[in-house]
Formats: sequence, C-alpha cells, structure tokens
Amino acid sequence: MQADTAPATPREDLRQAAQAFEAIFVRQLLASARASDFGGEDLFGGPGLEQFTAMRDEHFADIASMQGTFGLAASIERQLAAFVDQGGG
Repeated sequence: MQADTAPATPREDLRQAAQAFEAIFVRQLLASARASDFGGEDLFGGPGLEQFTAMRDEHFADIASMQGTFGLAASIERQLAAFVDQGGG
C-alpha cells in the first residue's frame, strides 16, 4: 500500500514554514518566561524536570502554532502570500 506523497504546493510550504516560525517564537517566549528566577527554591527541580518542561513547552508551542492561537503564522502567511502567488517563492 502506497502513501499519497503528492508534492506540496508553494502555498502549503509557506503555511508550514509560518507555523514552524510561530512555534519557534512561542518556545523562545516560554523559555524566557521560565528563565525568571524569583529566588524561590524548587523542591522537585533537577535535570529531569527541566527536560520534561522543555518537552512540554515544545509540544505546547507546536499545538499553539497549528491552531493559530497567537495568529503569528497567519500574519506571516498573509504577508508573504503575495510573493508566492506571483511565483517569487
């Protein structure tokens, strides 16, 4: 059984790139927010918790970008669509 592997159109590529950029942006935003240290001691901290938190943030960022939660991907796609539609991409 063969999977349908039709090549992506330039517009689909643009959408995926915009979503990936939004996911990266959200990951960085979450990492910056978590970097804040208010002097409290983390009772359950450690490398395991840090790894889990990073994976959770990555998953959240991917879901947020796919659902358009922040609207950044849609805005990027809208701005660059004219170039793709003109054959510039």
